[in-house]
Amino acid sequence: MLITLEGIDGGGKTTVAEALGSELPADRTVFTREPTDSWYGEAVGRSIGDDDADPLAELFLYTADHADHLTRVIRPALEAGKTVVSDRYADSRYAYQAATLEGRIEEPMAYVRDVHEPFTRPPDATLYFDLPAEVGAERAGATNKFETAAYLREVRENYERLIDAEPDRFHRIDATRSRTEVVSEARAVVAELVE
Repeated sequence: MLITLEGIDGGGKTTVAEALGSELPADRTVFTREPTDSWYGEAVGRSIGDDDADPLAELFLYTADHADHLTRVIRPALEAGKTVVSDRYADSRYAYQAATLEGRIEEPMAYVRDVHEPFTRPPDATLYFDLPAEVGAERAGATNKFETAAYLREVRENYERLIDAEPDRFHRIDATRSRTEVVSEARAVVAELVE
């Protein structure tokens, strides 16, 4: 089973991944994230730090990192019968890169999804950490171009479109609550999924 953790910045995805990592059996669970720590992921990191990076080129850096992640980590773990928990996955690309391509490409989310469709492996379940864009930007510190409230509002709208399209896959978690409450609910959802 592939479980993904999604939502705008500041929602607690990494905190939840760390909490789950200390509880789920290490011999049957693989924890991973996107961007990865591969050289593809490092290229993504450089692009995130470049305010002048071309949005289309950036999309393909993220996509290359995702393709490598599938080959190197996701598919081998799933084939070995393990549960994979990924802190961000393809939905992040659909939501974030579609927002950066708005006005440049017609129907940007459909375009990004079409690029991924031939090779990606859809998640079995997604925990969506929901919070207002202003709260996300404040928590994240707005340290890069993807963490401003205005941008995160567009990203959040894209996530809502993804949820509307596949409501059964998404498990919405109110991320405005305390860290303890968010982690507790995420643990309960994942425990039910892996049973």
